[in-house]
Amino acid sequence: MMNGTRIKTVTWPFFAAASLLLLSAAPALKASTPAGQTPQPSAPTASAAKPGDVQDTDRAKAYFHDAMAAVYEDEAVASGRPDYVAHAIEEYKAALNADPTSPALNNALADLYLRVGRAREAESTARALLKSSPDDLDAHKLLGRIYLRQLSEAQNAVSSASPSGNVLDEAIAEYQKIVALQPKDVESHMILGQLYSVKHESAKAEEQFKLARSIEPDSEDAVLNLARLYAENNDVAQAAKVIENVPEQDRTAKMESALGTAYDQLKQPKQAIAAYQRALDIDPSDVRTINALAQALLNDNQLDAALKQYKNLADADPDDTGAQIHISEIQRRQGKYEDALATIRKVVKKDPDSLEAGYNEGLLLDVLGRYDEAVQVYQHMVDLTSHANGAYTAEEKNNRGIFLDRLGALYHEGNKTDLAIATYQKLIDLGGDNALRGYQGEVDTYRDAKMFDKAIEVARKAVAADPKNTDLKLMLAGELADGNNPEEGITLAKSLLTNSDKDRVVWLTLAQTYTRLRRWKDADDALNKAAALTTKQEDKVYLLFLRGALAERQKRYDSAEQFFHQVLDIDPNNAMTLNYLGYMLADKGSRLPEALKLIRKAVEIDPMNGAYLDSLGWTYFKMGQYELAEENLRQAADRDQTDPTVHDHLGDLYEKTGRVRLAAAQWELSLAEFAKSAPADVEPTEVTKVQHKLESARVKLAKEESLTAPSKPE
Repeated sequence: MMNGTRIKTVTWPFFAAASLLLLSAAPALKASTPAGQTPQPSAPTASAAKPGDVQDTDRAKAYFHDAMAAVYEDEAVASGRPDYVAHAIEEYKAALNADPTSPALNNALADLYLRVGRAREAESTARALLKSSPDDLDAHKLLGRIYLRQLSEAQNAVSSASPSGNVLDEAIAEYQKIVALQPKDVESHMILGQLYSVKHESAKAEEQFKLARSIEPDSEDAVLNLARLYAENNDVAQAAKVIENVPEQDRTAKMESALGTAYDQLKQPKQAIAAYQRALDIDPSDVRTINALAQALLNDNQLDAALKQYKNLADADPDDTGAQIHISEIQRRQGKYEDALATIRKVVKKDPDSLEAGYNEGLLLDVLGRYDEAVQVYQHMVDLTSHANGAYTAEEKNNRGIFLDRLGALYHEGNKTDLAIATYQKLIDLGGDNALRGYQGEVDTYRDAKMFDKAIEVARKAVAADPKNTDLKLMLAGELADGNNPEEGITLAKSLLTNSDKDRVVWLTLAQTYTRLRRWKDADDALNKAAALTTKQEDKVYLLFLRGALAERQKRYDSAEQFFHQVLDIDPNNAMTLNYLGYMLADKGSRLPEALKLIRKAVEIDPMNGAYLDSLGWTYFKMGQYELAEENLRQAADRDQTDPTVHDHLGDLYEKTGRVRLAAAQWELSLAEFAKSAPADVEPTEVTKVQHKLESARVKLAKEESLTAPSKPE
């Protein structure tokens, strides 16, 4: 601005004195000369002005009106009165009438316009100045500020004074000019780089961030923005490298925290934990970093350490329900289900409509076998996420879908088929991935209820609703293959092969179908073809699991174990592999402590899985720990009421503990479920074994009854 000194007046009598002081200081106010212009001779003071000297008189007027504008600006700030702003603007205009080419006056007026929210006038004034002074740095910076403000307010529209482009383009153009005029300005390079990022011109953004860093190598902003740019372009490893290249002793807390985030994304939890800890060593009070450290510890299964961090957060802020929810999660993963439920109910009491708390409360009630209460909780969540008009955002659909899925699963487990189907239909009505889960839920419910025709009917309906969906067609193929004409399902699956990478999922489905049908060579061939299309490490896990399952079904136990261990080498927490390998060992009666360790880990990961609970109970049975065996087998029977193997195991437990009548009842249930099962789910030798056990039990019961029956009178 022209008048670099501001005099704040309080009362009118001092006004003239203030003006005279400014006028007497006039030569100093012209000290700043725009680049490229010839300095003008200093103006004489007011007392030295000669009558008739028009140039000097006009300049004196300019100084006078500029001083008046300054006073009005100060009064506007002090009082908040808009009329003072209007007076200040009029004074600047009067000053410009006297000295229209003054860059300082033009910039001062434009700056005032911007500060009072009149961006269009500010832009017009600055652009008018640039016509006569195209390299005026202050004018370019003011325009840059205008466009940045408009961008922050999402006003990415055509500029009022610049019809050549939108606000983002105009902002970029201004900061390009600024860095050209002031090439060592780190902040301007950073802003230009960020603008290029918004426009998705990554190479140009990278160039600006690197320039900023070359000017100021230790700039936190330069390092963090360059790392963020790489992360946004899915090069997280390079993002981490940018920060790693800064010597550890020179890193700031924000750098270490960003490095921890990068390690999290790279699935390197131990490195993430170390980075977050270093950030906290620098700034121990940063709540976001404490949260990030706690989550990293949780991801690394360091439950006690994570619990300590979350308790610190909860103690520091009792209203932090997020910390309480994580505490409950940790308690659940530690198997402390009652403690976890008590914790989450504290959150529910504070916030009855918390979706996350409601989800976890229902989950814990389900784990504890309190199914009716869990149903009530999830039904409340479903009601809470319901809209009468049926219109939902993507996020609302996702949340509602989660609760419908859990509610449907509870009805499914409880053999409440009609309620489960009705719930899954609501999931289907949401469309998209929710519909896919809903159709799968209906099919699984009908299958477990041994209503195979209904399962096929739903699968056909799903395909008709979305004919291009490969997953739905494969679901139908699987149901058809389990029916009386398996070739129909196999033919449908093969029709989906396209001789492309997409064939991998088809070959995996065919491999499972062939395994269930005991067509071992076909299953092996299908797995080999899937293997040729498998490149990602996470995809190899499922392929190896299926190879292990195929080997186990053929009683090639050593090969099966090798495949399962390969899975666990890649994914140590793969629950289905932990369970399968543990059950295989337990069923053979070999290495029972190892089997128990594997299965207990699977149950810790998924405590509501009836098959895993059955495996755990069966292992305890093999180890002679009958109380623990009964506890887990009964829970498994509650969750998988139509599984003949679970009833068989529970029958063995009752028989071993001298409760033959209960054993016979369970074996009868087992045979009844075998009789209703799909042929692919039945091993004839297993059915024969159960029949023999039931017959033996009946003989024993008959003998007991004959011994205890009263003698008939002769």
